[in-house]
Amino acid sequence: MTTRYQDPLTIQRVLNTARTIAIVGLSGNELRASYFVGYYMRRHGYRVIPVNPRESAILGETSHPSLAEVPVPVDVVNVFRAPSALPEIARQAVAIGAGTLWTQFGVINPEGAEIASSGGLTVIEDRCLKVEHARYVGRMHWLGFNTQRITSVRSGLQ
Repeated sequence: MTTRYQDPLTIQRVLNTARTIAIVGLSGNELRASYFVGYYMRRHGYRVIPVNPRESAILGETSHPSLAEVPVPVDVVNVFRAPSALPEIARQAVAIGAGTLWTQFGVINPEGAEIASSGGLTVIEDRCLKVEHARYVGRMHWLGFNTQRITSVRSGLQ
């Protein structure tokens, strides 16, 4: 049951206390969702560490083949991988002492969530890190994204 891992207060706590995010499956392709999430989080003051064995560097940071090779403490492990990869990623996240295992939309694996939870990690599942940050840190308005621009100009058909 994923709603167990989607508590708004937990999400807000993680976003407000985390500083270092390791993104497993971060792509160097600017058109991929993982790249956009990494770019966005970096622009908002988080250190983003790529974990992708196929890349040497992404977003100006060295890319690591696995979580075990990340040389700094990690607050959040954000996962952009197939659900079947989650149990092993969860084991690695527990082994490095990460604070939170956060899986993106569609990355749902009860075994992986249980491994992380039993290992003492906070688990957030089936939620986009960027969307939740925008929602709770003020970059999204109730009418949509907050552009911080007020206008009465209308476009399109009237």
